[in-house]
Amino acid sequence: MALFMINRYLGEEEDCESSRESRSSALLAKLQEQVKAREQQSVSNTAEEDNDHHQSDKEQKKRKRQEADGVQHKTKKSDNVKKTDLDDEAASSTKKKKKHKLKTVSNENESVNTGDNESDNKKSVEIAETTESDPEESKKTEKAVDPQIDQIQAETGSSTSQTAFHILGGFKEKTVQKVRRVLPQWLAQPDVIQRDMKNNLIPISQVPGICPILLKKLEANGIQSFFPVQSEVIPAILESVSSGLLLGPGGYRPRDICVSAPTGSGKTLAFVIPVIQALSKRVVCEVRALAVLPTKELAQQVSKVFSTYTEGSSLKVVIIAGQKSFAAERAALSESRGGVSHSLADIVVATPGRLVDHINKNDNFSLQHLRFLIIDEADRMIDSMHQSWLSQVTKAVYRNPGDTQTSFFRRILPGPITVASLSPPQIPLQKLLFSATLTQNPEKLQLLDLHQPRLFSSTHTFSETPQSQDTFNFPQGLSEYYVSCNQSNKPLIILHFLLRLKFSPALCFTNSREGAHRLYLLVKLFGGVEVAEFSSRLSPSERQRTLKDFEEGKIPLLISTDAAARGIDINGVKCVINYDAPQYVRTYIHRVGRTARAGKAGLAFTFLLKVQETRFLKMVSDAGSPGIKRQLVQPENLKGMEARYEQALAELGIAVKEEKARKRF
Repeated sequence: MALFMINRYLGEEEDCESSRESRSSALLAKLQEQVKAREQQSVSNTAEEDNDHHQSDKEQKKRKRQEADGVQHKTKKSDNVKKTDLDDEAASSTKKKKKHKLKTVSNENESVNTGDNESDNKKSVEIAETTESDPEESKKTEKAVDPQIDQIQAETGSSTSQTAFHILGGFKEKTVQKVRRVLPQWLAQPDVIQRDMKNNLIPISQVPGICPILLKKLEANGIQSFFPVQSEVIPAILESVSSGLLLGPGGYRPRDICVSAPTGSGKTLAFVIPVIQALSKRVVCEVRALAVLPTKELAQQVSKVFSTYTEGSSLKVVIIAGQKSFAAERAALSESRGGVSHSLADIVVATPGRLVDHINKNDNFSLQHLRFLIIDEADRMIDSMHQSWLSQVTKAVYRNPGDTQTSFFRRILPGPITVASLSPPQIPLQKLLFSATLTQNPEKLQLLDLHQPRLFSSTHTFSETPQSQDTFNFPQGLSEYYVSCNQSNKPLIILHFLLRLKFSPALCFTNSREGAHRLYLLVKLFGGVEVAEFSSRLSPSERQRTLKDFEEGKIPLLISTDAAARGIDINGVKCVINYDAPQYVRTYIHRVGRTARAGKAGLAFTFLLKVQETRFLKMVSDAGSPGIKRQLVQPENLKGMEARYEQALAELGIAVKEEKARKRF
C-alpha cells in the first residue's frame, strides 16, 4: 500500500515503464528535430546576411520598416490576447506562474526553432502576462529570452544596446606608396658633350695638358682640331695622373671615367692620347695599360692607333686577339733573361677569350702593375660578363693577403683609407669605359665595380628617373629611311640601289652568316656588281684583306654579319643597308654608325616586312631617332631585272647543292 502511494505521489503507475520509454523516445526525436531546424535556420540566416550586403541602402531601409511594422502588428495582437488571459487567470498562485513561465520559455524555444507563427503569438502573450503580474519575474524572463532577441536583432539589423564590439582597423585596404626609383647622381647629372661636331671643333693647341711630342704626331697625322668628346675626355684623364701613376688628384684614388658618345665621334683617340702620355715617363717595361675589345677586327684597329702614336718612343704595344698562335703571343708578351721573366709590353690590346687564356696558362703574363683598364664597346662587354673575364683580371691585378710578393709596391684590393693601406703606396687601377650605347641600368654597371665614376655624355635625355628604354645619340649627318618590301624582292631592291641609284660603296648587314653567304652568291650570280662577304666563314687574314679592298673602292658592295657593326672604322661608307631588320636597337645604332662618321653625311636603309614595321619604327623612335622616313620603290623600276633574277635564283639552288656536296667529302 505504501509503495502504491509512493508511485501515485510520483505520478507513475506500475505498468508505466513502456509509456515512459515511449515518451523518452518521442522527446529525443523532438530534440533532434529542433537541432535540424536550428541548423537550417543558421544556413538561411547566413544566406540572408550575404544577400543583405549586396542590397542598396534604400532596400535595407525598406526591409527594416517592413519588419518594424510586423513587430508592431504582433504586439497589438498579443495585447488583445493578454487581456482575455488576465481575466481567466487572475487568481492563480505564484508557483503556477513560475511553472507557467518555464513552460512559456520552452514553447518560445520551440517556436523560434520551428518557425511556428502560432507559437510566436503564444510566446508574446506569456511574456506580457508575466510582466503584468510580477516585475521581477519579467526581468528573469527577458534574460532567458535574450538569445532569441539578439538573434532577431541580428537578422533585422536593429540594435537596442550600445554594447556592440568595435572593429579595430576596419577592413579598408591601406594604400602602399610605391618606391620611386632614382638614378645615381653620376648618371643623372653627367658632364655634357656637345653633339654638333662640326661647329664645336677645338684646335689641338688649346686643349690643356698635351705634351709637345704628341701635338707634333697629331699634326703629322692630319689632325688639327679635336672633336667635342676628345676635348672633354683627354684633359680629364690627364688630370687623374697629374700627381703621377701612384696617386690621383689630392693624393686619393682617381675616379673611373665613362664616356657615352655617338659612333664616329673620336672615342678611340680620346683614350689613346692621354694613356700614352701618362706612360711615356715609365722606366721599367711592365703591362700598365690593358684595352679589352669584343672582336678581333676592333682590337686590331685600336692596336694600330696605339702603335701610330707610340712610334719613336720606348713604349711597346702587343695585341693578343687570336690572330697569331698562343706561343707567338706569349713570346711577344715576355722573355726570360737569367731565369727571370721580363715584360716586353707596356700596352696590351686583347679580346676577352684570349686574355683569359693568357691569365690562366701563361705564367710570365703579369698584370700586377696595371694602371689603366680600358673597356671599349662597354655595353657589349657588360653583356659578356658571363665569361668572367673581368673577375679574372681583378684576381690577376690584386694579390691575396697570404701571397708573397718581392716587389716593393704591393697590390691588394682597395678598401677604407688607413695609414696601413697607404704605406707603402700601391698603384691604383683606373677603369675607362667607352660606348655609343652605354646603358643607364645601374645594376648592369654595378658589375664593373666602378669607383666614384664620372660620366661624359652627349645624350641630353639622362634624367634622375630611370626610363623604360635607354635613349642614345645618332650620328648627326645620318639620314634614315625604311623600305616596305616582301621576302622575294629584297635582292632586287639592293641591285636597284647599286645599279641605278649608284648608292656605293654600300655596307649590307644580315642577321646570320648563312644569310650573308646566300645573298653574296645571289648577287654574284646576277652579275653587274662586284660583291664580297664578311663573316666568320673567312679567316682573319681574309677578312682583313676584304676590308682593305672595300676601303680602297675595289668592292662597291660588302655583305656582312654584325661582325663589322661594332666600332670598326671603315673609310668611305656612304650607305648602310639593313637587309634583315635588327632585333635590338643597339644593333641598329651600331650598324648605321658605320656611315656618317666624324661629322660626314651618310644614308641608312632598313628593309621591313609588313609585320615588322610597327614594332621597329616604335623601337627606333623610343631610342631617340631624329626621324626615319619611308623610301618608296615603284614595282615598275624592278621589272626590267626580274627575268635575270629568276635565272640567278635557279643557279643559286645548284650552287648551294654543290657546296653541301663538297662539305660532305
